[in-house]
Amino acid sequence: MWLLYASLSAVAFGTRGVLYHWTSQKPINRNLLLGGVFFTGCLSSLLVGLTAGERWTASAMVGILMGLWSFLANASMFRGFASGKASIVAILTALPAVVVVTLAFLLWGERLSVWQLAVFLVIVSGILLVRFTGTASLGRLEGAKWGLLAMIFFGLNDVSGKWSTLLGADTFPTLFFMFATGTLLFMASWLREQGVQAEPRERRGQLERSERFEGWPLGKTFGVGMLIGFTNVVGMVLIMYAFELGVTGLVSAVVALNVLVILLYTRMVVKESFSRPELVGMILAFGGVVLLRFLG
Repeated sequence: MWLLYASLSAVAFGTRGVLYHWTSQKPINRNLLLGGVFFTGCLSSLLVGLTAGERWTASAMVGILMGLWSFLANASMFRGFASGKASIVAILTALPAVVVVTLAFLLWGERLSVWQLAVFLVIVSGILLVRFTGTASLGRLEGAKWGLLAMIFFGLNDVSGKWSTLLGADTFPTLFFMFATGTLLFMASWLREQGVQAEPRERRGQLERSERFEGWPLGKTFGVGMLIGFTNVVGMVLIMYAFELGVTGLVSAVVALNVLVILLYTRMVVKESFSRPELVGMILAFGGVVLLRFLG
């Protein structure tokens, strides 16, 4: 059952990635958008948690850590895309499962069988081939440090999610604390940006004023973020259920397949063609999931 939850979580996060790609082409403030994404999760988790009568225990506050890691991961990822080679950043952010497997072994002694380790390597190799297209150049590592940080923080977020299940924390109270923390941090970042931009008009150029005028209104940006937030909260709920039932590293590896959803979108909508490494990577990744099904 964990494999089904993890696969559906990958679909949800892949859909979120497609929507992120779409909004990245629009004149929006990313911190405000992500504040809306997390606010939907915060509100949804609160309502469902209270309605379902879930327990609001101290262990659920692990969600605060999850929110911090998620915020730092997203911030690092966007900083890397802005300052360096995007393909290198993309490669590194596809590998949180490596961090998760390592930490799960060190913290809880979780071991993969020989066959599980082999399948894990197959899936990770497939993801790398999908991410590592011919446009990447290992000789240009600008932004790689931000991609590495994003990989670590995404991995820590997954490990914290697993930790909350080991502590017996109920899902929705944990997610409430996660999304509430993320909302506060993203909105604080947005407010800080507004303060930096609040300079005397004579110090701003006409071009900057015109760009600000052409951007999406604040309400629209936040509202679109809230709509995207539904895919995010569904993905998080499903991955939490998967962590309760499955091996941490394998769950993380399957969820990382969300990149394939984004790739299919770029092929069908953006009309980008698949390279040979991408096709081989997709076959390896899907083959790994099929093998996991037979391994139980």
